[in-house]
Amino acid sequence: MTAPERTTAATPDIPDLSFAVTGVAQERFAAVPTLRFGLDIGSDGVPVRSVSLTVAVRIDVVRRRYDPAEQRALAELFGVAERWGTTLHPLTWTQFTVQVPGFTDDTHVDLVLPCGYDSEIAVTKYLSAVRDGEVPLDFLFSGTVFYTGADGRLLTARVSWSKDATFGLPAELWHELIDRYYPQSPWLRLSRETWGRLAAYRERHVLTGWDETVRGLLDQAGAPAAGDGAATR
Repeated sequence: MTAPERTTAATPDIPDLSFAVTGVAQERFAAVPTLRFGLDIGSDGVPVRSVSLTVAVRIDVVRRRYDPAEQRALAELFGVAERWGTTLHPLTWTQFTVQVPGFTDDTHVDLVLPCGYDSEIAVTKYLSAVRDGEVPLDFLFSGTVFYTGADGRLLTARVSWSKDATFGLPAELWHELIDRYYPQSPWLRLSRETWGRLAAYRERHVLTGWDETVRGLLDQAGAPAAGDGAATR
């Protein structure tokens, strides 16, 4: 007597996602400077119910060359150019999560990236220094894929940490975006104590604005004008 054959439900394919960043544009009507990147996602033909996608964006600084002016501007971040073989390292820009609706083969989503302008942040210092060519970006993906099993149940799988995409952001586009929101007006972070002292100085000298206040202090200190070699954005 032979044992009855055992039947098992077919195991569905796990979606193997692929990613490609296809373009970038300024978000025209955002409250803060914002870039919008286009992202194509493929599933190799396996139906996907949804994806909770985490996106990390970083600047891979070693993937481009720098002229002497850029090297001088980046010395605060990486030291003198002669040491860049050991001091250059990727700069983390941001990380966020986007919910991707269901699709069968491929889909397109937008990645919205606000661009702060705090001059003390390493990414801002880097982008301010690089005015021409492309900024080499890495997009690193992780998260959870939701899909349907053979028996109709909802199943999940992790997005592999090996999934990534590269993209060249035109440096000029970032500068145009920042100039639209902050024309000729870099931001500077101050401690509360320094801010209080600066405000008291302004009141004591009856100055009309912060630019006039700081300019007066620089004149007193004999600091050179921008055309004489001071750093500018």
